[in-house]
Amino acid sequence: MLAYVFWHWKSDAVSPETYEDMARRFHASLEQKGPRGFQASHAFAIRGADWIPNGGPAYEDWYLLDGSASLDVLDRAAVSLPHQEPHDVIARAVAGGTGGLYRLRQGTALAGKARHAHGFRKPEGMTYPALYKLLEATTAAGAALWGRQMTLGPAREFCLHSAAPLSLPAPIEAATLSLAAIWP
Repeated sequence: MLAYVFWHWKSDAVSPETYEDMARRFHASLEQKGPRGFQASHAFAIRGADWIPNGGPAYEDWYLLDGSASLDVLDRAAVSLPHQEPHDVIARAVAGGTGGLYRLRQGTALAGKARHAHGFRKPEGMTYPALYKLLEATTAAGAALWGRQMTLGPAREFCLHSAAPLSLPAPIEAATLSLAAIWP
């Protein structure tokens, strides 16, 4: 499973409530008639991400896909009927954004149940198999480990989603964001 993740922040001219309503309309459109290869989408309000201007309020959208071919299908569908109008409405209200592509490495996608995103890089000198072994108990307990496939911005190499707060084992150092669900 792949996830296209889009981080975005609103224009000052739009209230958070209006912006979130616009986002929900777009996600609802995709849920009602999702393109081939699209599984689901989830949107969260976040604060404090170091790649957002001034660390201000922003949003994190996760689009879960069957694979990389589904990314092209989603890209075309988002700006075509029946999704074009809700997409264009929120696109006009976006002040900026950046994105990345992640692959589920361990665990099960938490869908809209994630409430914490722990972003980190593989510790220097550690192999990927050693990292995955180190996180086995964490993902077996209900967390989902996503590994960056491609990035279009400064996002972390890994994102570990969890429903409850957790401490990652040493030597992992993570920046943790609280996720406030706005969709679904």
